[in-house]
Amino acid sequence: MRYFFSLIVCLLPAALWAQDWEEHTHFGPQTAERKLRVLSSTDTSFFAPIIEAFLRGKTGLSVDYYVIGTAQIDEIYRAHPNDYDVVISSAMDLQLKLVNDGYALQISNLGQPGWAQWRESLFAFTSEPATVVVNRAAFPDGAVPKSRQELIQALRAQPELFRGRVGTYDVRESGLGYLFATQDARASETFWRLMEVMGGLGARLYCCSGDMIDDLESGELLVAYNVLGSYVAARLDVADHLEVVLPSDFPTTMMRTAFVTAQTFVEDDAVAFVRHLLAMQSQPRNRDVFPLPSLKPMSDASGHTVITLEPALMTYLDPLKRRTFIKEWSSAVIQ
Repeated sequence: MRYFFSLIVCLLPAALWAQDWEEHTHFGPQTAERKLRVLSSTDTSFFAPIIEAFLRGKTGLSVDYYVIGTAQIDEIYRAHPNDYDVVISSAMDLQLKLVNDGYALQISNLGQPGWAQWRESLFAFTSEPATVVVNRAAFPDGAVPKSRQELIQALRAQPELFRGRVGTYDVRESGLGYLFATQDARASETFWRLMEVMGGLGARLYCCSGDMIDDLESGELLVAYNVLGSYVAARLDVADHLEVVLPSDFPTTMMRTAFVTAQTFVEDDAVAFVRHLLAMQSQPRNRDVFPLPSLKPMSDASGHTVITLEPALMTYLDPLKRRTFIKEWSSAVIQ
């Protein structure tokens, strides 16, 4: 039996603080003795079956699942570290920085390989490439670009068609967008040429993949860059209109990570939830129970630009480097 859950508005006492969540969903009984508070950047639709499976058979426990952008997760959690028990984000660099700053609980014996965890505190449970998503109407002959260079050529060939109808993350506001952009820039100068071309076409800037997919489906966008392909796969209503392209030149793959907060009041439940995530992703694929991409061995990702959990990941979080990168990005994209 599926657990009842309802979307509710977050109304914390005025004495505390107010936050406009993208989503705030309560799972389980309202009168539960214990409450697990999960702060996440992943849409509730993906996590609902995961949370329901976690709660099945448990008594006295409920889950509050809060969704907001990757950059906001870092800001909110640093400001209110006592208010959450598990933090989940696709912005690996910001997650690693939180762990290094002492905000995560160390958990031994989870069985994660070295490349999928950091200091037994931060744990990867999905891996997913950044993709280019196109509206097929823009390529009626079926010649969809398969690399960044081909995309540049296609955009340059028909500027009037694509003007105002290309989109990507606003790296000033999106933690994941900033991560993808900095990693792309490290891999090839093609990234900067593409940003200049998109900027010249009046690129539209977004906070998240879901909004880009909505505008691709409506036809307001024809091309979106660095979109999470799983969000497209989950939308049956867009299957006939959109095509997901994994760039053949250097696919950039991120890992979605989770950690238990050092300040949690329900440590056993929080650790059990992270164990649940790791166990579910390793089981045979069942989209009804775990609708996210599974964690793939990084050593087998030949040809991919894999974002790894290591100190170098925080390089672009240095304030000076971040200001310099955003200035260069803004010069290219916001023309």
